[in-house]
Amino acid sequence: MANSQTTIIPHTQQPLVTRDYPSRERLDDIIVASATAQEHWKVLALKDRLEICRRFLDEMKSSADIIAGELTMQMGRPISQTPGELKGFLARGDYLLSIAEDALRDVPLPNEDPNFRRFIRRVPYGVAFLIVPWNYPFLTTVNSLLPALLAGNTVLLKPSPQTPLTAERIASAFLTAGLPRDVLQVVHLPPQLVKYVCGHPKVTYISFTGSVSGGRDVDQAAAASGDFKVVGLELGGKDPAYVRADVNIDYAVGELVDGALFNSGQSCCAIERIYVHESIYEDFTRKFVDLVKTYKLGDPTQNGTNLGPVVSVQSAERIKKQVKDAISAGARSLVPEDLFPLAAQPNTAFVAPQVLVNVDHTMDVVMEETFGPVAPIMKVSGDEEAVQLMNDSKYGLTASVWTKDQEAFEALVDKIDAGTVFQNRCDYLDPGLAWTGVKHSGRGVSLSKYGFDQVTRAKSVHIKIVA
Repeated sequence: MANSQTTIIPHTQQPLVTRDYPSRERLDDIIVASATAQEHWKVLALKDRLEICRRFLDEMKSSADIIAGELTMQMGRPISQTPGELKGFLARGDYLLSIAEDALRDVPLPNEDPNFRRFIRRVPYGVAFLIVPWNYPFLTTVNSLLPALLAGNTVLLKPSPQTPLTAERIASAFLTAGLPRDVLQVVHLPPQLVKYVCGHPKVTYISFTGSVSGGRDVDQAAAASGDFKVVGLELGGKDPAYVRADVNIDYAVGELVDGALFNSGQSCCAIERIYVHESIYEDFTRKFVDLVKTYKLGDPTQNGTNLGPVVSVQSAERIKKQVKDAISAGARSLVPEDLFPLAAQPNTAFVAPQVLVNVDHTMDVVMEETFGPVAPIMKVSGDEEAVQLMNDSKYGLTASVWTKDQEAFEALVDKIDAGTVFQNRCDYLDPGLAWTGVKHSGRGVSLSKYGFDQVTRAKSVHIKIVA
């Protein structure tokens, strides 16, 4: 087992930071300290926990410019776009704080007999282990971190080795805000120690956001402990869009290009396949390609760049192979590679954006998660064929329907297998809505009032009053 991890800057392939891994003995001490801290944290009044979290958000806001620059260096998103993640982080945080009291309030039951009183209380699990990814490290962290802390859990926060500074920034801001010692601890861990924490008897709740294979490993490690731990999983996506004949084409093109290419396509809810009604297919595809060709692939630290590298050379090679295999199987690429010469260099994390047609459901580029700036577009005859193809996937995170016809959209909602169904938008999380997936896209909920249910258990209280 390696003793440390090193973060490689995607656009330069140079090392940024190195972090040592703890020994197993040190990790045991960290977990025990978390469990001890939880005994005190859980009895602190909710209003006091809320005040600490409000001060935390203020601390994060004061460091916004520094955080944006660090994020670009760690995972490659253009500097013109990274401030948006912290803005979303703060907005989600504000919303979660605003609903915490209602979400965690006791639920009284009516009693006809005055000698009885009944209510249901939400109580914390204890020590929560949150494993968060690199692609949106602040947004994915806030989804579970604030509800977990507000509910009275303590947290072990494990960031991706690609974005270790993000979790450290969060922990530092919380300490400045007055969070008691050991309530939140950052742990940098290799896979073997991740599995060890998942099986530890003092760790009672686990939240994982990442790949399907990573989620399966976490789930199996937790199950192998024999302790029946609660595990929340937000996994992959192959999110479809269906563009109906009545759509505003120019609007849909702009939104869907952004949904496919923003963050170099590295979003669990990015647009990864597009089904277009045959009557507008040619017009839509032409306009889509024209817009993709205007993107500026380059150094993410430069303000003119709107498409940065993907996270690693390995990821870039995997994406390029998926495109190459599709073309070998009969797909046709519509974006000339020479428009983006940076992507042709050897050993690079840069990937040229690509639009593919003549694709079908035998190809990995349509069926497997790409996590890159690639958009396969297919022609469909109408709603029935579109829904059948949208559902022909092992994933089910989000789906979008692009139409002016509200009645037609609502008729499709219950037919589409997805955690979220959008009309005329995509690649967006509303903190008031439950964020959840079906099939291989995961299990459990974050955001909304149901996100607080995810990090707590119900405790029933039944009182008989005796004189």
